[in-house]
Amino acid sequence: MQGSSGPTGGGPGRRGAWGLVAVVLLVGVHLVRGGAGEWPAEGPPQPVAAAAPGRGGGAAAGSVPDPLPASAPVRIRVPAVRVDAPVTRVGLDGGGWIEVPPPYDRGPAGWFTGSVTPGERGTAVVVGHVDTPAGGAAVFYGLGALTRGQRVEIARADGRTAVFTVYGIEVVPQDDFPAERIYGFTGAPELRLITCGGPYAPKGGYEGNVVVSARLAEVR
Repeated sequence: MQGSSGPTGGGPGRRGAWGLVAVVLLVGVHLVRGGAGEWPAEGPPQPVAAAAPGRGGGAAAGSVPDPLPASAPVRIRVPAVRVDAPVTRVGLDGGGWIEVPPPYDRGPAGWFTGSVTPGERGTAVVVGHVDTPAGGAAVFYGLGALTRGQRVEIARADGRTAVFTVYGIEVVPQDDFPAERIYGFTGAPELRLITCGGPYAPKGGYEGNVVVSARLAEVR
């Protein structure tokens, strides 16, 4: 579906647009896995149900650093799944769809400019492809293997690094994407990483999205 309006203004009010934009296209749904077979036959790792937010544990424990001022992300590192990639900006295209970066191997990821910058108060959104049209692993191929307590590091243009602690990993359906729950304003600096996931069909692509939820834990 297509959103009924264009990009919205800045600050926490941006979250109101999430129910309007075409969230199903966040992560390259139209990519069809090729026959090259550059990864295991079972496909990319998928989260276990028990890892979803609110099941057996809440958000990241401990004190939350003060929110940072706005500064665009320039690089993302997720050591546990060997992600170390540049971050580009993505917005909405002329049709109201959320853009995605080109599906190069291992990068880049894309920061959605309709969300806050990572480290600001609010929910920052970074998207990336799970695979490439030729059948290779892309930047967020391993996202579903993350577990609670692991770290996501976002290097920012101001020279600071916002470090987030993962508190939830889940697969959500693309045809019933819970936008308000995933993107809603929590009052804290949070991060969502999103890629394709769930069952895969050669003609229809992936049926879901892997969503990683994380909260700011440290500023370096």
